Amino acid sequence: MTTYKNIKGIEIKYLSADPPAPNAGQVWYNSTTKVVKGAINGVGAWASGNNLNGTNNQKRAGAGIQSSAIVMGGVGTGDDSNVDTELYNGSAWTEVNSLNDGRGLAAGAGTVNTAALLTAGRTASQARYDSTEIWDGSCWTEVNNLNTARYYAAGDGTSTAAILAGGNAAPAVTDETEIWDGTCWSEVNNLNSAREQTDALMGTTAAAIIATGQLGGLGALTANSEKWDGTCWTEVANVNTARILVAGAGISTSAIIFGGNPALAITESWNGTSWTEVADLAVGRKNTTGSGTATLGLAAGGGTNPTAVATEEWTLTAFTTKTFDTD
Repeated sequence: MTTYKNIKGIEIKYLSADPPAPNAGQVWYNSTTKVVKGAINGVGAWASGNNLNGTNNQKRAGAGIQSSAIVMGGVGTGDDSNVDTELYNGSAWTEVNSLNDGRGLAAGAGTVNTAALLTAGRTASQARYDSTEIWDGSCWTEVNNLNTARYYAAGDGTSTAAILAGGNAAPAVTDETEIWDGTCWSEVNNLNSAREQTDALMGTTAAAIIATGQLGGLGALTANSEKWDGTCWTEVANVNTARILVAGAGISTSAIIFGGNPALAITESWNGTSWTEVADLAVGRKNTTGSGTATLGLAAGGGTNPTAVATEEWTLTAFTTKTFDTD
């Protein structure tokens, strides 16, 4: 035990029973069972949820948490102007009132399915949108526009404090970032690398992370990640697999990204420092809709088929107790 302290810099606690809620990395000696135990990172897995109702289910914007999610808009075969909105209550999807402006390739924000924001996107004629709509749990209302019209941008936050970055803006891919304060959009400091075709922006206006995508000027797929501190973007550790058309869930210090072109099942977890590949989706998919947290996430629609309706729920146990071998 002295050696362990010298190596790790912490003491092993002497306990008569396992602690009820240990933190990952905590180690103790159980005097009753006479073994050394520790809490290691939990194991995550995807499980099937109930299907969406709509048919235009590629690149629908999403928001909320696993038990209270919303998807809106979307792309179907020859149709970039889906107006559908659906709400998830943790067990089933329900169709509700439609958007004012049908669109796909848009970005969403919101922490529950009763208050959300939708912005950017592409019209049926493939024109870029700058319009923004707010969902109040019943209806959509048009509010002030973005400063730069774009599609394939990434967004997150809440209906009163959202962040949007990157995207395809005339005449090329942009590095521009905008912040929504509940009334207006304001341009703030740019990304270090212009990118589009990622929905993996997770966090708030004060702290966020963006990952993957395609670089500007028809550039290569990127594994690059950048972290937002409320003022500037800073490059951080890359993901393991560069790709586009990825979705994500979580915050700046704890997130997951999943899927990607061409219908990948890859899931990666972010711990605030590095990305780790974890359990794959059951169904590989691109252009899926992501929402939730790194512990309880949601993937809806997407795939190679615009009419795909499958939903998957991600669950990560906080920790697993392990007995260390003394041999």
